[in-house]
Amino acid sequence: MLDDLALFVAIVEAGSLRAAALGAGLPAAKVTRRLQALEASLGCRLLHRSARRLLPTPEGLQYYEQCRPLLQALQQTTQSLDANLNQLRGTVRVLAPINLANGPLREMWSQFLLRHPEIHLELQLSNLTEDLLGNAADLAIRAGTLNDSSFGQRRLGAVQNVLVAAPNYLAQKPALKSPDDFGQHAFIINEPVTQWRLTHRSSGAEVKFVPPGHFRVNETQLAVHMACSGIGLIYCPLTQVAAELQAGRLVEALPEWAGELRVISAVWPHSRSMPARVRALLDHLIACTAAHPLLNAQD
Repeated sequence: MLDDLALFVAIVEAGSLRAAALGAGLPAAKVTRRLQALEASLGCRLLHRSARRLLPTPEGLQYYEQCRPLLQALQQTTQSLDANLNQLRGTVRVLAPINLANGPLREMWSQFLLRHPEIHLELQLSNLTEDLLGNAADLAIRAGTLNDSSFGQRRLGAVQNVLVAAPNYLAQKPALKSPDDFGQHAFIINEPVTQWRLTHRSSGAEVKFVPPGHFRVNETQLAVHMACSGIGLIYCPLTQVAAELQAGRLVEALPEWAGELRVISAVWPHSRSMPARVRALLDHLIACTAAHPLLNAQD
């Protein structure tokens, strides 16, 4: 009925059925049938029609005057929505893990804003899995396996977990040759990772271990600092300790055992059309993670 209402307004403003039909790109006969159907549904005649003139009836004039502003408002709203979806401006709200967003992805945020100055970026950082819909977020970065098919998903890369410790810590403790020796060691728990998964590089043997925490924290940079101080073993993403390993402040504690590979993904609400500004950020994320060697670990 909305299309027929818009057609009726166009007929009144054009002054004739033929002119309205030309403007709408429709056959004149079809325009006449739709007008008649609208009049039938309303139960009144909207137009006086003759061979030379077309004028609104009193009911038709009242209907026109009341409906025309509504159609204009709807058109403006539609245009505004279209601009919101298709222009590179507005706010993008993102959920992301603290140590990933403030670690290997740190430079990416400023690069994006410099490239798109009319986009406003809001980051909500947490190492917990925050509710994407409840936080009205446009995009979230997740680490680990994704099981919820109600969200759109795109793999960004993968990060290797490593088991490391300070050289002075290992020198003072009993020899660590396999996970069987864990009982004689102290552990730093880097939440939310509370289970360590290790796979022997040669045999493929797998060990899952839930360590008792000598020190427990939900912020990786502090956990790494404690490991460098000789407090204990830490199991964390390679991205967080690459500099310490290169400088010798940390070393791999069990080089023959590989840590778990954690997939990094972008997720977004399936039910929404993705605005251009969100698509621009997703494309930027894909490009930046593809170019980062520590975010492209292989099985």
